[in-house]
Amino acid sequence: MIQEKLINDTTKAFREVFQTEPEHIFLSPGRINIIGEHVDYSDGFVLPAAIDKYICFAVEKAVNSDICTFFAKDFNGSFSFNVKEKQSPVSQTWVNYLLGVFNAIQEEGKSIGGLNIAFSSTIPMGSGLSSSAALECGFAYILNQIFNLGFTKKELALIGQKSEHTFVGVQCGIMDQFASVFGKEGKVIMLDCHSLDHQYFNADLKGFDLVLFDSCVKHTHLTSGYNDRRKDVDKGKTALSKKFPEITKFRDFSVEMLDKVREEIGEISYKRCLYLLKEIERVEQAAEALSENNAEHLGKLINETHSGLSNEFEVSCKELDFLVEQTLHEKGVLGARMMGGGFGGCSINLIKEDCVENVISRIREKYEAEFNIQMKVYQVKISEGIKEYISNEYSI
Repeated sequence: MIQEKLINDTTKAFREVFQTEPEHIFLSPGRINIIGEHVDYSDGFVLPAAIDKYICFAVEKAVNSDICTFFAKDFNGSFSFNVKEKQSPVSQTWVNYLLGVFNAIQEEGKSIGGLNIAFSSTIPMGSGLSSSAALECGFAYILNQIFNLGFTKKELALIGQKSEHTFVGVQCGIMDQFASVFGKEGKVIMLDCHSLDHQYFNADLKGFDLVLFDSCVKHTHLTSGYNDRRKDVDKGKTALSKKFPEITKFRDFSVEMLDKVREEIGEISYKRCLYLLKEIERVEQAAEALSENNAEHLGKLINETHSGLSNEFEVSCKELDFLVEQTLHEKGVLGARMMGGGFGGCSINLIKEDCVENVISRIREKYEAEFNIQMKVYQVKISEGIKEYISNEYSI
């Protein structure tokens, strides 16, 4: 299995770097989001799930040492820091996700000891599957377990989010971290991003598969574009709150209310907020569709989301728009949309099981002919959240 190969490869890397056996193996999953894109920082609902793509961490305590050392197998890079010292962001982006977690825990008054960690991943970077949240929350979970820090699952998710805000500079919402920590096999999470209340829904769409098409592009304005969208939305929120002070949550504003501040906030902020208000409604409808095994309705909602992300929120790109448009022309496809922060990454596609291979073959051929890029495909299963891997079966 792919999971076993990842564990074996990470364990082997640990042995080679640290000349000893790891004491613990942890698996931290990526995530998909069925629907509810860019809603998690706007008091709405989202519908994510953890998937069977992981970052694997091989870990041991560094006895009588205050040094924490990481070896990133996939980058062939190492980094060390002293856990007794205050840390600041560094030039290596992957390191900042980890240092940000340490900083957040340090600010909570918790202390940790030295560690040796090697890690490797099957979560494709830049594909909208949230390898960053898996890295942040995986490290937070490890520290919590090994040093008995006493954080709840919710607190671990918030620590991961804080790391991204403070040390990476992306003002992300909470969805990715929450899904990585709270995932359950075969379940999607309907998460209230305001209160962090959540409930699970069965993700058993009999006869249909969720398949990801990786555009293999990542346009450089992801971070700046993401933060710009937040500013656009905040402008609308401020105007709405001023005009309708009795309403405290963005999701409780109506489109009619938004229309009343349209001239004040301008067309760009209006479009951003319009998308979000409609998307929040779609999430609730999608949860209902899943609970009723109504794949056709779910597919319709997924298609509406892509239209909104492309035309109103404007975070798609020509490659993703092409993938979605062409996929929807294929037999057996009920829904297709871009997934993740945008400007590249994956589309998520709801396809009849017996049509999957044919759709993959045709879209892969069309995409390469159009862009001279070989599309990658990920067929994913919904999995557990972060866990320690307890087994004597991994070996080299």
